[in-house]
Amino acid sequence: MFEKEKAEVIKNALRLDKYGLVALSGGNITWRMESGEILVTPSGMIYEEMVPEDVLVVDIKGNVIEGTRKPSVDTKALCYILEKRPDLNAVIHTHQPYATGIGLILDELPCNLTTLANATWGSVKVAPYSSAASMQMGLEAVANLDDKLAVILKHHGVIGVGRTLKEAMYSVVYLEEAAKTYYIAYSMNPNVPEFSPEQVERAVTVFRYYGQDTAKMPDEVFMNKENH
Repeated sequence: MFEKEKAEVIKNALRLDKYGLVALSGGNITWRMESGEILVTPSGMIYEEMVPEDVLVVDIKGNVIEGTRKPSVDTKALCYILEKRPDLNAVIHTHQPYATGIGLILDELPCNLTTLANATWGSVKVAPYSSAASMQMGLEAVANLDDKLAVILKHHGVIGVGRTLKEAMYSVVYLEEAAKTYYIAYSMNPNVPEFSPEQVERAVTVFRYYGQDTAKMPDEVFMNKENH
């Protein structure tokens, strides 16, 4: 069941490793299918060693429907996010160092890059600590995501979400890029400028037309006065 989609899960898991967001078997991917079943990566397996049969199929409560591996220890918490947010279909959990490090000293990563606004829809909150394999992880994520596509888990890592797996992947990758940039800027001057709400809104709007599988950007968006 869902062999093509399971292979896509593994491909994206390898991207997490490629971009330095996880190490060895850290983190996980959860992806809801149109029919309601959820794919989840197995517990404690190194991504390079996975094959599609290792990816499990579970229901919305995290109960295994198909697969012989143990699901990620975070499965029930991640399924809780999808249950409470029917508008979302993908959850990616990472231990990315820069965003997690920022979360140790700030309550929110301010939005000051177009890529962060594009991919997370604005500033990213830092949620209170919740351990791995705890339902609290899902509770804190839902409580602190608001209308954004990522949340930093204090002392733990990051949750990125999306309507698609691609959208969730963009959120965690560009969040880490923004965290690195913020770290560099803050080390030279703690007074790091932020985007205005209007600038964030425009960046989000423009990104809706980004890529080959989207509509052409209307002239009224392209000709915004900020482009001159």
